[in-house]
Amino acid sequence: MTPSGVASAIVIGLVIGALGRLVVPGRRPIPVWVTILVGLAAAFFGAWLVGLVRHVDGVDWLAVIAQVLLAAIGVSVVVRAYAGRGPGGPPTGLG
Repeated sequence: MTPSGVASAIVIGLVIGALGRLVVPGRRPIPVWVTILVGLAAAFFGAWLVGLVRHVDGVDWLAVIAQVLLAAIGVSVVVRAYAGRGPGGPPTGLG
């Protein structure tokens, strides 16, 4: 992957992560960098998943919708994981 490809993947991850975060209702107490990582994973996985079924030249809106939905699911999972954290660290599992 070229440097411009990596840069564009990061930008797409930002956008997809932000859109996924907007879709999830309620408070989302997760850091922005986690949102970016979720967006990157959703962008790559959504593109791969839709690419298995079809190929479209240009913008594939089905892929974009799949990516945003996957990002929303990812943000929801991460929010639940962060909700178990107390101030100052990860959950201990003793509570």
